[in-house]
Amino acid sequence: MSEFKFEIEEHLIVLSENEKGWKKELTRVSWNGAPAKFDLRQWSPDYTKMGKGITLTNEEFQKLVDELKK
Repeated sequence: MSEFKFEIEEHLIVLSENEKGWKKELTRVSWNGAPAKFDLRQWSPDYTKMGKGITLTNEEFQKLVDELKK
């Protein structure tokens, strides 16, 4: 299995944190050196492990925000 790289470029919102310190967080993440995208998932306290999540382009994120404002 090939290794992938990620870099959290911006921490936007912490939605929740569990008793073990894992945070459900909205961030901007660069995956494998690509431009950063909006990302919503759980992260371990040291940000070395992650749970399943979703990644959105700028356009997808803006559409979501617009729909939520209605």
